[in-house]
Amino acid sequence: MKPAPWFRAACIALASLTYAVGVAGAAQASPVLMISLDGLRPADVIEAQARGIKVPQLQALMKQGAYAQGVIGVLPTLTYPSHTTLVTGVSPGQHGISNNLTFDPEAKNQQGWYWYASDVKVPTLWQAAHAAGLKTANVHWPVTVGAPGIDENLPQIWRTGMADDAKMLAALATPGLLPRLEAKLGAYEQGITETVEGDAVRVKFAQAILADRPAFTTVYLAGIDHEEHHSGPGTPAAIATIEKTDALVGELVASARQAMPDVTIVVVSDHGFLPVSTDINIIAPFIEAGLITVGKDGKVASWLAEPWIAGGTATVVLANPDDAAVQARVRALVTRLANDPAYHIAKIFDRAETLRRGGPSEAAFTIAMQRGFEVGHDPAAPVATPATYKGMHGYLPDEPAMRSTLIVAGPALKRQGDLGVIDMRAIAPSIARILGAQLPTAQIAPAF
Repeated sequence: MKPAPWFRAACIALASLTYAVGVAGAAQASPVLMISLDGLRPADVIEAQARGIKVPQLQALMKQGAYAQGVIGVLPTLTYPSHTTLVTGVSPGQHGISNNLTFDPEAKNQQGWYWYASDVKVPTLWQAAHAAGLKTANVHWPVTVGAPGIDENLPQIWRTGMADDAKMLAALATPGLLPRLEAKLGAYEQGITETVEGDAVRVKFAQAILADRPAFTTVYLAGIDHEEHHSGPGTPAAIATIEKTDALVGELVASARQAMPDVTIVVVSDHGFLPVSTDINIIAPFIEAGLITVGKDGKVASWLAEPWIAGGTATVVLANPDDAAVQARVRALVTRLANDPAYHIAKIFDRAETLRRGGPSEAAFTIAMQRGFEVGHDPAAPVATPATYKGMHGYLPDEPAMRSTLIVAGPALKRQGDLGVIDMRAIAPSIARILGAQLPTAQIAPAF
């Protein structure tokens, strides 16, 4: 039996009203473009003129909205833990991304990083936005392979840099997205490429995605971090990369504002940088103490406790966290190393203190290095050797040089101008508020 005409008319009217209310509700929120500039130090923008750095795009955003003098990051101050905090509002001890590389004591995972979103233990901003009925997109943000809640996703992943990497990304990205964009723009950049030139290619793809008007978009650019590792922070090469990246930010902002005039722009970084001169071998003492056994091939054959290297810090992990005897041996060892000036250790934290600071849940101890010294990777090296890199991070987040960048411009800000020093965990709930989404798992209140 067909419904009466009046019933059909009522259904159409109700559907129209529901759509109108939904559109009106969505209009109350502002779309967000979140751009991460890995390793950008806040003073390189705030004090750009005094430092001889030309960043007109970033400084224009500062003048239009709000900025932090610095953002206090997480333990460890590494890219992947920090970027996960930026989209969850919680510390590594809660979100589960404890390092850049996964813990691999016997080196079997072929330098596998935390690429997979299934390792994140709490909801993300993409999920919160998606739950609010908003369209989401991502270009190259860390820990986004298979990320729920992202409608158009070009995740960050690489293995060898060979042609198979491109096939892998095409298979892991949103189905059909990469071929559609490459047909217009040419080949996408390999994930293993971290130069500013690689960033420029990714920006073109991000601009094409922004034309689809996603309500929440994340874009990650790695070039500044790449150059500061290799030449050091504040060097002419690093400054040149910052200036080139500033121009890329301008291109992204222009595309976003053309597609969505009411967009809020959020520029962040994940950590600061320190010059580094010396690698310190803290692995050899674990071998000498019988906590790591090395085979004839020079590889780890077995282990009871092993440092998980994080640049300016290391997390000591026990094979059996409940083994009190091994824990006592490790405590004695790290205390001895901390008291030996040859090892340049600034602080040692036990598990309780590490967790209190929001650090890795796997930690039995945290070893924090002094400025200018990083944890070396070669167990056969002398105690001190020239550093592999000229710039490093991973130091304790209360080190002022590890503070990161926040610049926000848009119509939905509660505060303008100088925000002072803020906590990194405040950024995600602030973005959720602007989007009109809910992120109840965030650990602290919004900051802007």
